[in-house]
Amino acid sequence: MHHDNRTFPPENESKKTKLIKTHLKKINKPFVKSIQSPDGDIIDCVLFHLQPAFDRPELNRTVSVDPEEPTSEQKTVEIEPELKQIWSSKGESCPQGTIPIRRTSEEDISRSVRLSKFGKKFSTISQKQIENGHEHATGHVYGGEYYGAKGALNIWSLNVSNPSDFSVSQVWISTNGIPNHLTNTIEAGWTVNPTVFGDYSSRFFIYWTNDEYFKTGCYNLLCSGFVQTTNKIALGAAIVPISTYNDIQIDLIIFIWKSPRYGIWWLKVGPHVVGYWPSSLFTDLGDHATTVMFGGEVFSYQTSPHTSTQMGSGHFSFEGFKKSCYIRNMRVVDKELKLSSMSDLIVTADNETCYDITSGVADNWGSYIFFGGPGKNPNCP
Repeated sequence: MHHDNRTFPPENESKKTKLIKTHLKKINKPFVKSIQSPDGDIIDCVLFHLQPAFDRPELNRTVSVDPEEPTSEQKTVEIEPELKQIWSSKGESCPQGTIPIRRTSEEDISRSVRLSKFGKKFSTISQKQIENGHEHATGHVYGGEYYGAKGALNIWSLNVSNPSDFSVSQVWISTNGIPNHLTNTIEAGWTVNPTVFGDYSSRFFIYWTNDEYFKTGCYNLLCSGFVQTTNKIALGAAIVPISTYNDIQIDLIIFIWKSPRYGIWWLKVGPHVVGYWPSSLFTDLGDHATTVMFGGEVFSYQTSPHTSTQMGSGHFSFEGFKKSCYIRNMRVVDKELKLSSMSDLIVTADNETCYDITSGVADNWGSYIFFGGPGKNPNCP
């Protein structure tokens, strides 16, 4: 394990070190096997019942791992590619009965503004999204009762120009817009986020909050909440391979839905059920979502000149297939537990000269969006 080499006054250093070490003991669980990933990550194989979720005594540990999957209106069955990650690229794996967890280091925590913010997003819900550093390009539906969403995102390497910036392409399921209620969200996708992960790799992530990102929730398993059931995927681990400009495209298929039997929100990535968010984590999402969003988000403290942090592939939507970032076969789950197409999709870009979005419908792609951009450019100074 690496150590933070920065110097602090003796009293502060001692206090900070103690707090970090205490937190590390809490989130780095005992493991039965440890895997050294080629990219420097350490993946610990932790027994299922010792994972962070069960630090919450109220969580039910006996939920069936046989989720009822929504039915699809599509007649053809698409082969869903597996999510491939660097840690398992040389044949390493975690034993049955364990889950792979990316080990947290002292450096990971020291990059956070403060310990209480470690593993959390900055607040992203604001009427002044551009002013507070967040810019989105998304397709969304709202105002109905939604019980899940599914889409295929292509994965890219992209430039994040400042260590405090991040860029994501993802699916949001939320209760955004309910008057006098704090937003609940469930999120999954891929991100480049040097603050959380310490590098510029494209990584698979999940997130949740029940109070508009203020105090609750976190990335991956950095707090108690999400219950992981698979031993195949490590949340927060780097993805390989990724899409190549004007060549092979690599998709990440994300499927989130609510089980009517247990009232929990399941996550499936490609052919693998990853785990679930218990409904007890949420207030409004304990019932259903009111908004589903697909697309990208960039955060930067730098607003003038505009950040050069890219969204998607770093290319605008008009470049299209093999060049721009897309999400295709976008569908929502209704209360009958059926996947249906999104005929009423609304597309918006906070600042389309920096990051833009277009939408369409095709026989083999269903409802889709292209989105992204380079950030700073002659039209986005």
